[in-house]
Amino acid sequence: MRVDTTGYDEAVQANVEQDATIHPPRGDHEIPEGMKQDAANSWPPKELIDSFLGTFDFQLRPGESAELGADDEEAQAAARQFRDVLGRFCSGVTVVTAHSGGEPVGMTCQSFSSVSLFPPLVTFIPAKTSRAWPAIQRSGSFCVNFLAAEQTELSNTMAKRGIDKFADVDWSPSSTGSPLLDGVIGYVDCTIHAVHPAGDHYIVVGKVVDLGFTEDGPADPLLFYQGQYRTTRD
Repeated sequence: MRVDTTGYDEAVQANVEQDATIHPPRGDHEIPEGMKQDAANSWPPKELIDSFLGTFDFQLRPGESAELGADDEEAQAAARQFRDVLGRFCSGVTVVTAHSGGEPVGMTCQSFSSVSLFPPLVTFIPAKTSRAWPAIQRSGSFCVNFLAAEQTELSNTMAKRGIDKFADVDWSPSSTGSPLLDGVIGYVDCTIHAVHPAGDHYIVVGKVVDLGFTEDGPADPLLFYQGQYRTTRD
């Protein structure tokens, strides 16, 4: 016996259309093609799916990492080669500080260099994911502290997130009000001259307003080479 379901089918279709009007798919979701509307309405966002699948946390420098897809083996291999080759370039270690919103802020930074003598300009290159950089930018100034060989713990502290980085750190205000850390071998105090986006980083150019070093203080710098801290005595 054949049952006439025309009325039932029409009612179901009306409910589906009404549900689609009330609960449209969210624009930030990537809905698989052909998925029914009731399932699409509860489909999780891409960010949540990625968190289930996992990511590969790639660290290039202290306190600076990038997330790559856990299943993207080609990207992981390229990132490792980039890190391993650039790791052969030995660099000093600095802590870039500022006083922003009534609080000291700081970040460990290897990507630092002089730029110009006339006018005196320097640069440091924070990642776009840096939590310290927005506060530094708002302050309009910064101080680059050159770490001494004995300051590996200070470097690690300033590379962490979610802690009070200055809880046990002695410092005094520089000419711009930025923290000048005790025990460093030198410093440059700057105002922000220009900021240029560059890939997943910013190129920050600072105009030097003050600089100096301690003649009777530590002389050996803290270095970073092949993923490890080093000193000139190694």
